[in-house]
Amino acid sequence: MIDCGFQKDNAWFRYRSGALIVNDDKMLFVKCKFADYYYIIGGGVHHGEISADCVEREVFEETGVNGKAENLCLLIENFFKGKDGAIDNLDCHTLEFYYRVKLDDVSKIKSKTDCGEDLVWIPLSEIQTKNIKPEFIKNRISEILEAKNRCMAGVTAPSAGLFLWNVKFDGIRRHP
Repeated sequence: MIDCGFQKDNAWFRYRSGALIVNDDKMLFVKCKFADYYYIIGGGVHHGEISADCVEREVFEETGVNGKAENLCLLIENFFKGKDGAIDNLDCHTLEFYYRVKLDDVSKIKSKTDCGEDLVWIPLSEIQTKNIKPEFIKNRISEILEAKNRCMAGVTAPSAGLFLWNVKFDGIRRHP
């Protein structure tokens, strides 16, 4: 399968899904192996794949444990200058769907992702003190996790606004 994304010259775009996984007042993150920051488990949505299916696939690939997308919590359109790894110095644009995910068995989570990066549980009370990307998640984590039946949306650009609307994930997968 191919990811929904492209690169042309210095422009890089990716459609991505991420998993907000919380257990015992801790949230699961990936520690980037190229730089000193953490990010949310997830990955590129394949062409023809629904974002909720993508996040469940990515959770299994990266943790070794099955998970179920419970609800869409966050939609971010993110613009940034790439740093480190394959996107170093590229003009990046991502569209990211973040779901609250419930794992089948938290005790069986691997210590490293399929790419060899560390999986790290960070206490919710410490998230705002860590270097987490995108920063929107770090700065609004309490609101994001408290929103059970609504989705937050944001654009990470200097003049962008924040919009809230009610969205409840109905669990029905609609394929083209």
